Amino acid sequence: MIIGLTGGIASGKSTVSNLISTFDIPIIDADVIAREVVEPGEDAYQQIVAHFGSRIQNDDGTLARKKLGEIIFNDENERQKLNAIVHPAIRKRMVETKDQLFATGHRVVVYDLPLLFESDLRHMVDKVLLVYVEEHIQLERLVQRDQSTKEEALSRIGSQMPLKDKLQLADEVINNNGTIGETKKQLKHVLTKWKVIHH
Repeated sequence: MIIGLTGGIASGKSTVSNLISTFDIPIIDADVIAREVVEPGEDAYQQIVAHFGSRIQNDDGTLARKKLGEIIFNDENERQKLNAIVHPAIRKRMVETKDQLFATGHRVVVYDLPLLFESDLRHMVDKVLLVYVEEHIQLERLVQRDQSTKEEALSRIGSQMPLKDKLQLADEVINNNGTIGETKKQLKHVLTKWKVIHH
């Protein structure tokens, strides 16, 4: 079984991810893989340099992320071009990693996909587990975590699909408004229901 773990920004998804690890379930993190596939020598890296040129390389050959970010921030075509290189590479690596884990005897893996719904990746997973928090808590956590202004935080939350719209799309929801103990109890309930763990 492949479980897709998703949630909004500052919803506490990493907390839930850490809790899942305690049940000995491997987690394949899309954000970590996104960094790996653009390292020098990787296929996606070669394609990026071929398209954007050496201006997006640091002296040591690594990607100058800030430079690349500026280019795609101001140009929708270039942004789509970059996504067309990077996104398939991330998905491919996630699937390869999952296949290896299944081959070595794991029965369940979790894809940690922050933008599972936004990027239309429902087809990659069997079940979707959404980490949910009320909007005011999400805002509070984001401001505290990134020391950002309320306006900045709101615009970042606004750039994602609203959590309430994701509620209808998820198979199960963990309400992360409360304590870590309450979150863990809900997680256990879901994993038991899906027969991932047994009482």
